[in-house]
Amino acid sequence: MAARHHHRSIIWQVLLDCGAVQADALTVDRLASLEKYSQTAVVPRDSILATEVEWLNSIKADLVVSDVVPVACRAAADAGIRSVCVTNFSWDFIYAEYVMAAGHHHRSIIWQIAEDYSHCEFLIRLPGYCPMPAFRDVIDVPIVVRRLHKSRAEVREELGIGDDVKLVIFNFGGQPAGWNLKKEFLPDGWLCLVCGASEDQVVPTNFIKLAKDVYTPDLMAASDCMLGKIGYGTVSEALAYKLPFVFVRRDYFNEEPFLRNMLEYYQGGVEMIRRDLLTGRWKPYLERALSLKPCYEGGINGGELAARILQDTAVGKNYASDKLSGVRRLRDAIVLGYQLQRVPGRDISIPEWYPLAENERIAMPSVEMRQESSLAKSFAEDFEILQGDLHGLPDTLSFLNSLAELSKVQDPGKNTEKRWIREQIAAAGIFNWEEEIYVARAPGRLDVMGGIADYSGSLVLQMPIREACHVAVQSIHPSNQKLWKHAQARQLAKGKESTPVLQIVSYGSEISNRGPTFDMDLSDLMDGDEPLSYEKANKFFAQDPSQKWAAYVAGTILVLMAELGVRFDNSISMLVSSAVPEGKGVSSSASVEVASMSALAAAHGLNINPRDLALLCQKVENHVVGAPCGVMDQMTSACGEANRLLAMICQPAEVIGLVDIPPHVRFWGIDSGIRHSVGGTDYGSVRIGAFMGRKMIKSMASSLLSPSSSTDYSHQLVDSNGIDEFEEGGVELVEAEASLDYLCNLPPHRYESVYARRLPESMLGETFLQKYNDHNDSVTVIDQWRSYGVKAPAQHPIYENFRVKAFKSLLTAQSSQEQLTSLGELMYQCHYSYSACGLGTDGTDRLVQLVQEMQHSKISKSENGTLFGAKITGGGSGGTVCVIGRNCLRSSEQIFEIQQRYKNATGYMPFLFEGSSPGAGKFGYLKIRRRFSPDES
Repeated sequence: MAARHHHRSIIWQVLLDCGAVQADALTVDRLASLEKYSQTAVVPRDSILATEVEWLNSIKADLVVSDVVPVACRAAADAGIRSVCVTNFSWDFIYAEYVMAAGHHHRSIIWQIAEDYSHCEFLIRLPGYCPMPAFRDVIDVPIVVRRLHKSRAEVREELGIGDDVKLVIFNFGGQPAGWNLKKEFLPDGWLCLVCGASEDQVVPTNFIKLAKDVYTPDLMAASDCMLGKIGYGTVSEALAYKLPFVFVRRDYFNEEPFLRNMLEYYQGGVEMIRRDLLTGRWKPYLERALSLKPCYEGGINGGELAARILQDTAVGKNYASDKLSGVRRLRDAIVLGYQLQRVPGRDISIPEWYPLAENERIAMPSVEMRQESSLAKSFAEDFEILQGDLHGLPDTLSFLNSLAELSKVQDPGKNTEKRWIREQIAAAGIFNWEEEIYVARAPGRLDVMGGIADYSGSLVLQMPIREACHVAVQSIHPSNQKLWKHAQARQLAKGKESTPVLQIVSYGSEISNRGPTFDMDLSDLMDGDEPLSYEKANKFFAQDPSQKWAAYVAGTILVLMAELGVRFDNSISMLVSSAVPEGKGVSSSASVEVASMSALAAAHGLNINPRDLALLCQKVENHVVGAPCGVMDQMTSACGEANRLLAMICQPAEVIGLVDIPPHVRFWGIDSGIRHSVGGTDYGSVRIGAFMGRKMIKSMASSLLSPSSSTDYSHQLVDSNGIDEFEEGGVELVEAEASLDYLCNLPPHRYESVYARRLPESMLGETFLQKYNDHNDSVTVIDQWRSYGVKAPAQHPIYENFRVKAFKSLLTAQSSQEQLTSLGELMYQCHYSYSACGLGTDGTDRLVQLVQEMQHSKISKSENGTLFGAKITGGGSGGTVCVIGRNCLRSSEQIFEIQQRYKNATGYMPFLFEGSSPGAGKFGYLKIRRRFSPDES
C-alpha cells in the first residue's frame, strides 16, 4: 500500500491478500486459493482494517493506490482518503470461477471483495481487461511495459550468440515439477534462454540458464520467439517488442482468455498443446511462431500516463470519466453472475455475448431464405450428395456450404480475399477432399415437462429445437490422411508412420475458452487388446482442461468400441459445428454426442437404431465425460420429430409416442444468461438427495414388513391415518414399495399417506452411509462431509411424474381457455418445485415472474390471455425458461417485451429459442463427395 503526502511516497509492507495459489506452473489450486484468502483476509479482517486505518491517518496520506488489494479500498474509505486501483483484472472475477468448485458458502467472499472495490474512486484499467463491475468509474490507459536498456545486437554479443542463431526465451516463472529439459526439444540451430531455473537444475548444452536478477525485457527483445504461459507482463511485453509468443493454457486462470484474445488479435500468439510442451515436441510450434508478424502499434506508455493520473489525483484533481459506466457495469455484473455459475472442469470462462456483438448467433450463421438458392447453387457446384436428404433445413445447407468453402483453402496466407480464422485453417487441413465425407445433424432440446425427474423414472415431454449440431466425419487409410504438423512430429517421435490418428476441429472454441483442435493416436483408446476402461478414459480427457471438450466427441468412439466391439483400423477426421448454445440448459452436450456418433456410425457402416444410439451416447456423458445426466436429452436429440413432443418414460428409456403440439399452442425458450451445467454441484447433490430418499422409503417399507417392527409401525399408521395398512392388498403394496425401482412409481397419495412425514429435510452424507450403506446410484458419489437435501429432491419426481401425465392428457383435450390455463399452472408448479430443491436462480425466477405479470395484466385478460405459464428447464441452476402461450402474433410480441424488460433489469438480452427441427434418426445422414474439375483431376 502506498501513500503520497507532500510529494512523498511511503511504502509499508504488509500481508493483505494472497492472490491465487498455484499447484504447479500451469494449474491454479482453486480450493487452496479460497481457503488461503479466507485465512489471510477474511478471518482477521476487522483487525486488518483497524491497523490500516490507523496507519493511514498517522502518515496523513492523500491517496491510496492498490493493485488490486480489496481491503485497501475499504481501509482508505474508513480513513476518509481517496483510493485508486490499477489493474487488468480484479479478484472478485478471478475467485468467481473457484467458488463453484468450493461450494456456494464461499460466495460471500466474492460479494465482500466487490463491496470493497466499490469504495475505490476509479479504476485505471489496462488493456486485455476482464469484466470488473464493482468499480464505479474507469480510465483506460495503454499497455504498461518495462523499457529496453540494450539493443538486440548488444544482448546477443554479450551472450556470444550470432545473429543467425534462432533464440527462444523460456519464460514460465517456475517449471512443472519433475520436468527435465532435453536437447532434442529444440530444432537444430536453436538455443533456448531459461528464466527461473533452480540453481541445481542441469540443462542441456543448447539451453542457457539465466541469472535470477537478469533484466528480462532486453532478453525478450533479443529473442526470435518466447515460450511461456500467459500473464499480463508476458503478453504486454511480447506485443510491445513484437515478439511471437508460443503459449500453453493454464488451468483455472481466469484472466487468461482476455489476454489471449488480445495477443491473437494482434497476430502475436501460437497455442501449444500441453502434452507437446511436456514431451518436448516443440519444433512445429517454434517454426510456426517464426512465420507470425505481430502487429501491435498501440501505445506502450501506460505506466507514465497512470503515474500522471495518480499524481494529479493525489493533489486533488478530479478525473471524471466520459464513459457511460453504468451500462458497462451492468453488463460486467451479469458476466460476473454468469461466472459464479461456472462448473469445475468445464472450461467456459465468459458468456459469448460479452466479447461478441449483442445477441449475435454463434457457430453457423442463420441462413435467410433469400440466400438459400445461392447457397444451394454454390454447394452443388462443388459437391454432390451421394446419399441422404437435406430435409429443407437451412442450417444444414449452410454447414455444407462451409465445407465447400473449406475445400478451397489451399494456402490461407496467399488467399487474401477472405480472412480465414484459425479453426477454419485447421479444419481445411484434416480432410482428404478426394474421399467421401459423412454428415450427421442432431438438435438440442427444450425440456417442456419432466426435467430432473428423468433419473427417477418419470414421464417426460421434450421438444427438439431448431438449433442443432452438425458433424462431418471422414474415415481414411492412414497413408492418405493429412496430419497437422505436431501430429506428424508425434508419429515420427514414436517411430510409427501410418498409424490411425483421430483429428477433431470444434468450431466456436473461442466463445467458450477451449482449444479449437484435438488429436490423438487411436491406439491410445486401447489398453492392450481391450478398449480403455471408462475410468481411465475420463482421466485421460480431464488431464488438460482446455481439451476436455474432446471427451464428448472422441468418447463416442470409445463407447462404440467398448459396447459394440467395433474396431477402428482407419484414421478418423471430424469437424464439429454446433449452433446449440452451451450452458443454456438446452442439451448442447447431447446434440454433440448424438451427431458425432451418428456420423461415425454412417462412415463405418454401422446400423444403430436411434433409441440404442441415445443410450450409448448417455454412456459417453455419464462415464467418459463424467456428468450424471439422465437419458432424455440424448433420446430427444436422436428420436425427436419437428413440432412434436417426444413422450418418454425414463425406466430407462421407453418412448411411448410423439404428441402433436396443437396448432393453437406454442412453446418458447428464453435464456436467463446464467450458466447451467449438469456437472455442477447443485444438480449432482439434488440427484444424490433423490436417491437417498428412495433408499429411505424402501427401508421404511421393509421395516413395515419385518416381524420385529411391523406391529409398532402399523399401530403408528393406524393412529395417524385412521387405516390399517395390512388389510386387503396392503401387504402387496408395501412389498412393492420395499423394492421400489424408481421414485416415480410411488403414487403421490401413497407418498403422502405413508412416507412424507418420515423423510428428513436433509441428512449428512456420513450419517446416511452409516445407516444405509449406499444410495445405489452408479453415476454420483456421496461426500460424507456434506449435508444433502432429501425431502424436496425425493418429493419432486413423485409429483412431477403426475404433473407430466396430466399435462400430456390436457394437450390432447379439447381446445379451451381452461386447457391453456391448466397447462400453464402445471408448469408453474414444476418451477417452484425446482426452487424447493435449491435449483432456482434469480435470473430464471425473474423470467417466470415476468411471464406471470404479462399473463395477469389487464390487457392480457381482456384478450383472453396469450401467455399462460413458464418453468425452469433441464438441470436447473440457471439456463433456459420454457414458456407456453397461444400461437398468435400477440404472444410473440409479449415474448419480445419480456426479453426487453429482462434486458432493462439485468443488462442482458436473452437468447430466444423458437421453432423445432427433426432428431438425428429422422435426419439420417448425408454422404457427400467433392466434384473435381477436369484440370484438377
